[in-house]
Amino acid sequence: MSASNTVWQGAGRRIHMQEVGLRDGLQMEKAFVPTADKIALCNALSAAGLAKIEVTSFTSPTAIPALKDAEVVMREITRRPGTVYTALVPNQRGAERAIESRTDELNLVMSVSATHNLANLRMTQEQSFAALAQVVAMAQSAQVAVNVSLSCVFGCPMEGDVPQADVFGWVQRFADQGVRGITLCDTTGMAYPTQVHPLTAAARARWPGVEFTLHFHNTRGMGLANVLAAIDAGADRFDASLGGLGGCPYAPGASGNVCSEEVVHALELMGYDTGVDLAQLVSAAQQLPGLIGHDIQSQIAKAGPRLALHPVPDDFEAIRERALAR
Repeated sequence: MSASNTVWQGAGRRIHMQEVGLRDGLQMEKAFVPTADKIALCNALSAAGLAKIEVTSFTSPTAIPALKDAEVVMREITRRPGTVYTALVPNQRGAERAIESRTDELNLVMSVSATHNLANLRMTQEQSFAALAQVVAMAQSAQVAVNVSLSCVFGCPMEGDVPQADVFGWVQRFADQGVRGITLCDTTGMAYPTQVHPLTAAARARWPGVEFTLHFHNTRGMGLANVLAAIDAGADRFDASLGGLGGCPYAPGASGNVCSEEVVHALELMGYDTGVDLAQLVSAAQQLPGLIGHDIQSQIAKAGPRLALHPVPDDFEAIRERALAR
């Protein structure tokens, strides 16, 4: 195989970066980020050129008070042509609120792990599917796009490995409902590259009409390696979180999603086209500590990109002169 046909040579191949930090990240934060700051942050992400932004979640304000301002945020953001503005919706009422707020896409969630689904959503898988099927029908009637995020595809923190047959069974059921966007989620960071590659390749081959997104967490330090494995298997859409925000309440120690600016930085160095302005993305990430009240995991936000050069020491010429005089 020639070097130009490997994952190491992007050769201008388009990779669609999808930001989930405003929802998946902020919902895990103890501090409430003011509505105006959420809107400004979303606008900054839009300006950076993200393909899709998960703006908020239309869940009960009691359940997720960090996102209690969902309607206001979704209605008041500045929408960039070419960016899809999506939101998580748990049920029909959430879908109604999201559609009324001019959400471009509804993101629905259930788990391929029966145990995780019950612990996280308080429903059996069949109950979840029945409820989501009603939301899918509502969205189709309103001509609003739907994406389904399947949790624990690469492992459940309570059950362990989830059989691929189980994963694909749920993909098929939603595909049969007319869903054309499905996210394969590594909810707690259990995925590893030689697992990711065959599963991604098999899913893409079996459902060529489905737009698959890969969603990785970096809990065990394999996030970027998993992204590259998925790209090698043909994937071209990835969720990522500004600053690496996020986590999972049912997996102690779980860290956030793969970091948006770190993934963009790596892929651009390898020759991929992410469509993202890295400088603007890093600038947005550097605002996060002031908004959430603590440091972030992003190494790029701290160190800058690879060629963020530093000035020589003030006494560099004196150092040179002493060296030459030896």
